[in-house]
Amino acid sequence: MNKMQEILENALVDSWVRHFPRSGRQINQPHESDAELIEVPGLPDHYLAITTDTVAEEITEGLYREPHTMGWVTIMASLSDLAAVGAEPLGLVVSVCVEPGRDAAFCDGIAEGMADACREAGVFILGGDTNSTRTISLTGCAFGLMPRKEKISRRGCEAGDILFLTGRAGMGNALALARLGNLPHEGFPERLYRPCQRLPEGQLLRRYASCCMDTSDGLLATLDQLMRLNSRGFVIELDWENALAQPALDLCARTGTPSWMMAAGPHGEFELVFTVHPATCEAFLAAARAHGFSPIRIGRVQPRPAITLASPPAPRLADGVELDMAPVRNLLATVGGDLHRYLEELRSWGRKCGLD
Repeated sequence: MNKMQEILENALVDSWVRHFPRSGRQINQPHESDAELIEVPGLPDHYLAITTDTVAEEITEGLYREPHTMGWVTIMASLSDLAAVGAEPLGLVVSVCVEPGRDAAFCDGIAEGMADACREAGVFILGGDTNSTRTISLTGCAFGLMPRKEKISRRGCEAGDILFLTGRAGMGNALALARLGNLPHEGFPERLYRPCQRLPEGQLLRRYASCCMDTSDGLLATLDQLMRLNSRGFVIELDWENALAQPALDLCARTGTPSWMMAAGPHGEFELVFTVHPATCEAFLAAARAHGFSPIRIGRVQPRPAITLASPPAPRLADGVELDMAPVRNLLATVGGDLHRYLEELRSWGRKCGLD
């Protein structure tokens, strides 16, 4: 089994892909890019970037309870995939499936969440479809243009490249913790979870980044996927307090939860993880400052395919600790979807790694 196939989600994607003929106009291979990149006749200088994402499981499992959140995330998830390839969005189409008899106020809340997300990003919904189903399912399909000469994807990092994050992570896993822990609403209000796309940053990064991916599956899962695709590893060189959002850290402090869990869980947000070659790093940071963008340096690329926490994140281990993320990324399937058992097993994994 190759490194990619160790992850059940990758294997599932491949089990579907094998049935479909490949277009001669498609640029990226499976798993290589957050958005699919297509050659279009009449567009010699650009690729068409297109992506789709569905919000359904998060609603069924009770992670999202407010209709505004449901609509907001549907839009931002697709736009984030465009951001990760540096695309300039053209718009979206959506598919809205809700149960028969849902009251108009609830449906209005979903629509308002979508509209607010579009206003935030400066894009438009151009059309779509509606259906009645037994459970809510919301899908966004976003498309945009990416200059061919500035193509970025999940592949391309090399040993010595500097590892960055566009902003602090952990808010998605904080919401998940609040739900799994049955915290009262005031413990972590759902309105705190309003992750935003990083379209302007992505358009800047396409001039400097050697690889890029969004954190929709959580920070450490994102690094693990990049590791498997590039056959290169990462050394994380800062502590969690500098990488994670303050509300997530505050929730950990109130509940006695180890802060590393905000990076290891599977429910992320839409920050971008990216790498920059050392020779262009100074120019990148100057351009970022000029754009009002303050990237967080979190580590570097190492030649060996491993995720290593250097001494600050693992203070009791002088040489740091290596993380095998495969058990964590496969954990939901291992526990049969039991979210409370998932939380217990995740903490157990962290203790075995020496993170606590």
